[in-house]
Amino acid sequence: MKIGLYFGSFNPVHAGHLIIASHILNETDIEKVWFVVSPQNPFKQENGLLNEYHRLHLVQLATEQDNRIKASDIEFGLPKPSYTINTLTYLAEKFPEHEFSIIMGSDSFQNLHKWKNAELIIRDYAIYVYPRPGFTAENKINARMKIVDAPLLQLSATHIRKCIADGKSIRYYNQWRNEPCKLEQQDGAQNDEDIDLTDAVWSHQ
Repeated sequence: MKIGLYFGSFNPVHAGHLIIASHILNETDIEKVWFVVSPQNPFKQENGLLNEYHRLHLVQLATEQDNRIKASDIEFGLPKPSYTINTLTYLAEKFPEHEFSIIMGSDSFQNLHKWKNAELIIRDYAIYVYPRPGFTAENKINARMKIVDAPLLQLSATHIRKCIADGKSIRYYNQWRNEPCKLEQQDGAQNDEDIDLTDAVWSHQ
């Protein structure tokens, strides 16, 4: 089976992630998409990250009604920080019956050459690249790149966290169930730095 691996912190997962995954499933030869929740991204600060099990739970809630999409905790048992090549090697050994590809935004693709063992990733895996605002997908590294003409979305997890900090509604950013959902801001949080996302809860309005 052809499986697209969508790596990310998903801090939190939002409608934009789901739209990208759905578009790839509808418009490419990918049969399933796995959301690989990364406990610690080597290119990102750990401060402000929701606990990985909380983030995984949110992804499970977001994807539970679509059997083509799966939340994966595969990196939880691997050494931190989470290097993509380590995860790919582990998955290839554990699931030899599957053909894995990588899903990433054009912003990440521009930095792919900086990743650990990038030459192996470029050599061995197809990479499905979707557009991100302000970043073009130029294939200067001769990767097996496939451009995905997905909707160009301005939505980001950073923006969602800022909305929470400002006490603004995120009702339609995460409306993946029959009822809208939101992350509730903690009492007393005044700005993004004051919110302890490890204690944030996902609730239904």
